[in-house]
Amino acid sequence: MSRRLLHVTAAAIALSAGSTQCAFAVTELQWWHAMAGANNEVVDQLSKEFNESQSEYKIVPVFKGTYPEALNAGIAAFRAKQPPAILQVFDAGSGLMMAAEGAVVPAAQVLEKGGYTFDKSEYLPGIVAYYSKPDGTMLSFPYNSSSPILYYNKDIFTKAGLDAEAPPKTWPEVFEAAKKIKSSGAAPCGFTSTWLTWIQTENFAAWNNVAYGTNENGLGGTDVTLEFNSPLFVQHFQAIADLAKDGTFRYGGRTSEAKQLFTSGECGIMTESSGGLGDIIKSKMNYGIGQLPYYGDDGRPQNTIPGGASLWVFAGKSDAEYKGIAEFFHFLSQTKIQARLHQVSGYMPVTMAAYEETKKSGFYDKNPGRETPILQMMGKAPTENSKGVRLINLPQVRDIMNEEFEAMLAGKQDAKTTLDRAVERGNAAIQQALGN
Repeated sequence: MSRRLLHVTAAAIALSAGSTQCAFAVTELQWWHAMAGANNEVVDQLSKEFNESQSEYKIVPVFKGTYPEALNAGIAAFRAKQPPAILQVFDAGSGLMMAAEGAVVPAAQVLEKGGYTFDKSEYLPGIVAYYSKPDGTMLSFPYNSSSPILYYNKDIFTKAGLDAEAPPKTWPEVFEAAKKIKSSGAAPCGFTSTWLTWIQTENFAAWNNVAYGTNENGLGGTDVTLEFNSPLFVQHFQAIADLAKDGTFRYGGRTSEAKQLFTSGECGIMTESSGGLGDIIKSKMNYGIGQLPYYGDDGRPQNTIPGGASLWVFAGKSDAEYKGIAEFFHFLSQTKIQARLHQVSGYMPVTMAAYEETKKSGFYDKNPGRETPILQMMGKAPTENSKGVRLINLPQVRDIMNEEFEAMLAGKQDAKTTLDRAVERGNAAIQQALGN
């Protein structure tokens, strides 16, 4: 074969390869998320399964740190006109994303762009309502919804002389059990909690049916006056502050860091997201689950509110990208996927079909406590106090609260001062965010 013919043949092969590549171009979709540990493994596995199920789209999961860090990264990327296709945003960031007119495309519209119809009756009511506009339009896809529950170490309970099959139900019972764990030497710490903001204030308000703020905690209007310095909150946080003095309560950090105190066996009781279950199972500890504690008066408990996060879609993407995102959301909505996600992670199934399928399989009978987060949320119709919390700047208000909680737990101020200061500073921050 002549040298000239070799060159022509090579060029033809290259051109043919290039044409084939263009014909079968894969649309790449970056999914920025905040899932660490066992939950990160689930994200990678789901992405892999979706990518292998078809050849047109490729989901590329990218870990962006904690929930607040992922939100900040997404905002910065949007401002730089380089946003990902999908951004996982925690519940506290929902108000901020909802207020970003023109920056996002509602998930319901994305599904329609892909040829699918969004039917809210297919989803768990409390979850879909939290991520929807008042008219029922779903703004984001509820990927990992959770509810706070109580976890306890059965071995530590037995060692402390407590009933390992009877988790404490009320807060006074939790505090007494924590004292017994500490005083008996069963563990160095009796009780810890992740997310003092989401669990001990926002869900505390809903579960005990007391107001967090005015305007239905922000769902009825953006001009909110905070009210989480009322007597029941003060009583609760003073009890925690008192337990912290001798280490019976141990503070782990502002988000989910306290989980390490529990999985290591340092603390015997923990309140944490149901979505933290994956890491607890991974630790191979002998654990039990109980419902979120409450104060036993006035028909309590009421209902918990969803936490976790949802998937938001940015504006300005191509039709091909929106179709790919719709296909991915449709993939995630499949009953078998939702049921498995719920069963391996502890997050709640977002569809009614996945819940019913899990129930029918006998999973809850074999795994006591795993239905608890769902029953907590669906047990009673929400009141004005228990629909959720939606502030235009909830992440900022949470930061303010955490600063005051940390001062309290360091012994610098009592609970009343702590909550009064958090309310005063939080109210000022809300007004500033509103431009007042």
